[in-house]
Amino acid sequence: MMTTSTQRILDLAAAAQSSHDEDLVLFLREASDLYQQGLEDLRTIMAARFTGLSREDLVTAVAAVGFPCDASLDRDELILLLALAAWEMTPAALAYSEMAEAAACRGVCLIPEE
Repeated sequence: MMTTSTQRILDLAAAAQSSHDEDLVLFLREASDLYQQGLEDLRTIMAARFTGLSREDLVTAVAAVGFPCDASLDRDELILLLALAAWEMTPAALAYSEMAEAAACRGVCLIPEE
């Protein structure tokens, strides 16, 4: 049976609770990659769905979901913001966010210290 990205992120989040250091970083990195892929997949779907929408309609939609909207944003950036708003409410994104927050509380993150 093939595991979906959502299920894999949920599995990683569960495993991360009892993992430490290097294992936690590996789990976090894999979950981050899956998060990014999920967002990109949704952006692609939304770009196709909103093909006929005017830029002004996209600006209105972005404002409606609560993201700040700058007049200089192009169509692709507006669609990305709409995709991000939708993606952040998915179980996969919520699990990843909780996982990353819990890891940060334990001093682990994917951004190297300088």
